[in-house]
Amino acid sequence: MQFDQVLSPASPQAHAISLLFVYMLVIAAIILTVVAGLVVYIVIRYRGRPGDAEPRQISGNRTLEIIWTAIPLAIVTSLVVFTIHTMRVVDPAAGRRKPDLVIIAHQWWWEIHYPGSGVVTANEVHMPVGEHWLVQVESADVIHDFWVPRLGRKIDAIPGHPNHIWLQVDVPDTYLGSCAEYCGAGHAWMRIRVIAQTPEAFAAWEKQQLAIPPPPATSEAVAGEKLFLDHTCANCHTIAGTPAHGTIGPDLTHLAGRETLAAGALTNTPDNLARWLRDPDAVKPGAHMPNLDLSSGQIKELVAYLEGLK
Repeated sequence: MQFDQVLSPASPQAHAISLLFVYMLVIAAIILTVVAGLVVYIVIRYRGRPGDAEPRQISGNRTLEIIWTAIPLAIVTSLVVFTIHTMRVVDPAAGRRKPDLVIIAHQWWWEIHYPGSGVVTANEVHMPVGEHWLVQVESADVIHDFWVPRLGRKIDAIPGHPNHIWLQVDVPDTYLGSCAEYCGAGHAWMRIRVIAQTPEAFAAWEKQQLAIPPPPATSEAVAGEKLFLDHTCANCHTIAGTPAHGTIGPDLTHLAGRETLAAGALTNTPDNLARWLRDPDAVKPGAHMPNLDLSSGQIKELVAYLEGLK
């Protein structure tokens, strides 16, 4: 899937990388064809036959030596020039510009910050099409790697060493990515989505993210909120407008508005949320989310509360 995505670029950065890849592939194919063709021709044309005399020994051929030195030099030079051009397109100097987006990798989820507005979310990056964003990539624990194949190059998330990458999306769509550096048991389900929207849709989403969710509307949801705040949930997660201000796990303020749960392990539905709360390790082996041994009634109350956080 990711190989197909590399060949379907949706940003200037990814397009430049794709062109470089295709150019190198074509050059390699030509070299393979020429070399293989010459080998086959020589084997057939100059093969030994019964009665042949000893072949004439040739000590050197200056013309041939110049040719087979000049051609590889020209090929390597063209690859260097094309690569430098691609690097300039993909990674232009940022100067002292502040990042438009900060992505912090955790085992095994993504924390997303929008410094300009103060929005905090998880596992889903929303951004307007056509804007050239500088993204700061960090890690809270071990080395991770941020990669959305259709949008550009991979970048390592290294503890204590922020890296930067440019993102720009040309077409509104949802672009799938993942952690591309093995980082532990939950690595396979450390997925990320970049949701590119029109500027108007993005502005509406950002405004909605800044709003405090309405209070629970049903008795079941009220009981779920109390359960959330009384248990250890509030020590790990943040929900705006409540005493829950934990930073160990994802911010859940607008959980119900997200497309997936557990960094892409499940689609976000009430049934899947209940499944996750019942036994996180069964859904995502190695997950740091503990099994709280909740009863069916408690799970139902928590689902009613969390599904109201839009």
